[in-house]
Amino acid sequence: MCIVYNMTVTDLVKHAVFDYVIELKKDPFYRLTMNVEQASDLESREILDEIESLSDDDLKIVSSKRFSV
Repeated sequence: MCIVYNMTVTDLVKHAVFDYVIELKKDPFYRLTMNVEQASDLESREILDEIESLSDDDLKIVSSKRFSV
């Protein structure tokens, strides 16, 4: 039991992972590369160049999935 937060360590870890994933999904690089298995250095540079030219509207997430741990 994690006394400071009055919850089990498992629940604390679940909340931390959930919060981390929420923040990660806001990252432009993640949003553009989440479906790319591997990219060469050239491809990575091209992706980063494209990211810099995009607006927040361009990066809007149009679908999402939920998962439980």
